[in-house]
Amino acid sequence: MADRLAALMAHFPVSAQVFNAGALCGLNHVEDEAGRGQLHLVREGRVEVRYRRESLQVTEPSLLLFPRPLPHSFVTDPVRGADMVCAHLVFEGGAANPIAAALPPAVCLPLSAVGGAAPVLALLFEEAFEQRCGRVALVERLFEVVMIQILRQLMESGGIRGGMLSGLAHPRLRAALVAMHEAPSREWSLEALAEQAGMSRSAFAGTFRDTVGTTPGQYLQAWRIGLAQQALRRGRPLKVIASEVGYGSEAALSRAFKAQAGQSPRAWIHHLRGQSGLA
Repeated sequence: MADRLAALMAHFPVSAQVFNAGALCGLNHVEDEAGRGQLHLVREGRVEVRYRRESLQVTEPSLLLFPRPLPHSFVTDPVRGADMVCAHLVFEGGAANPIAAALPPAVCLPLSAVGGAAPVLALLFEEAFEQRCGRVALVERLFEVVMIQILRQLMESGGIRGGMLSGLAHPRLRAALVAMHEAPSREWSLEALAEQAGMSRSAFAGTFRDTVGTTPGQYLQAWRIGLAQQALRRGRPLKVIASEVGYGSEAALSRAFKAQAGQSPRAWIHHLRGQSGLA
């Protein structure tokens, strides 16, 4: 079976930046970090988590994932606190990152529910709470491994309803999605995608729309334009990008780009550079 996460993580990686390793006592706030999410690992202690108008009670070792910027607070015992390791998450591409966009605003899972994560978590906590050379770099890499394990767990458990990850969890649709992810330049017809899924054309189209929430053609265009945006961020020429993502010319890519993003590639990259102060 093809690796459902390989192309996603290759094109749209996630990196972690540790900002807490130790006890949090009393009331602690995590502000809206521009373009960044957070992953918190609770090793020990009771934690009340507040965000928007929601409140969660964490009573066992758990993880709390906020894939997109969202202010939240922790309330713990003012004396004993709770042992937590926390990291900012940087999803390459920001809001356009398809992984971050596919996740719910908040995910809370017991650590014991994340299959295969026990050895990684044990090493992560050991390193986080010791003063060893290279500990921060190691813990940040381990956070990235845990993030992959979370995605795998959510797909395998059916914990995502609708969107790309729901499609990747589907026993038939995932083959078609992986095919689009791995070969975006191919001229995919509905029939060819249905064949990848082992379904009839009509059954595939209906199941895809009901599961992913969009048509296969719309999904393919969004994936291609997302790849084009990543390539533009990295300074690659539009002519080269066009052939890599399945468009025969710059003009064809520009038309699809404007239909998807609301502006031309050049206007989009100019706006992006202006936001980052590079214009």
